[in-house]
Amino acid sequence: MSPVTFYKCLSEDTRLQCLLLITLNKELCVCDLTAALQLSQPKVSRHLAELRKCGLLHDERRGKWVYYRLESNLPQWALEVLVKTAEQNPEYLACSLANLNQTLSNDSCC
Repeated sequence: MSPVTFYKCLSEDTRLQCLLLITLNKELCVCDLTAALQLSQPKVSRHLAELRKCGLLHDERRGKWVYYRLESNLPQWALEVLVKTAEQNPEYLACSLANLNQTLSNDSCC
């Protein structure tokens, strides 16, 4: 993966937030992300498909839900960028993380 491809994939806010939330949580379902971002399922799914095409995410269907995690062969430098960005910018993800934590604690999703 080239740096240009990597950064182009991250240039949209919804894609970046999805990727950082997945980075922090190791794996999330589409319904987790829709709750976290307060966006429609089709919009979130479209951005996740884009991240998959970029080679950043791997998806796995379990019943009617699709779960996403970082691609296992992601270059180390790219993984480090994602981890550092997620850890060093708590204010950027604060609202989304609060929504996600509430959803996960209520078991109100998948």
